[in-house]
Amino acid sequence: QVQLVESGGGLVQAGGSLRLSCAASESAFSFNIMGWYRQAPGKQRELVAQRELVAAISRGGSTNYADSVKGRFTISRDNAKNTVYLQMNSLKPEDTAVYYCNVRVVAGVVYDYWGQGTQVTVSS
Repeated sequence: QVQLVESGGGLVQAGGSLRLSCAASESAFSFNIMGWYRQAPGKQRELVAQRELVAAISRGGSTNYADSVKGRFTISRDNAKNTVYLQMNSLKPEDTAVYYCNVRVVAGVVYDYWGQGTQVTVSS
C-alpha cells in the first residue's frame, strides 16, 4: 500500500503562488504516473496535471494539464525523493479546491493511490 503525504496548501490572494508537495512511501520509479487532482465544493474531482515516469533517457515522460491551468501551473517529479510537486502561479478564486495527490501503477491492472488532500483557498 503506497502512502502519500501532501503539504503546501493554504490561503493566498488572487495572483499569488503556492507550491504543493506529495511524498510517497515507496520508490517513485515504480509509479507509471504521478499527478494532482482537485475537487471544489459541489463539483466532481478533476485532473489538474499529471506526469509519466521518465522511463529512458531517450524518451521524455509526457505531461498533461487541464486547460484551465495551462501556462499557470507546473508539475514536476523528483524520482530520487519519491516526490511530485505542483507549482501554482497566478492563482484565481476558481482554483479554490481540495487538491489530491495521485499515483498510478500499471501492472496488469491499474492501481490508483490517493493522498489525504490539502486545501487551497484563493481569495479575490
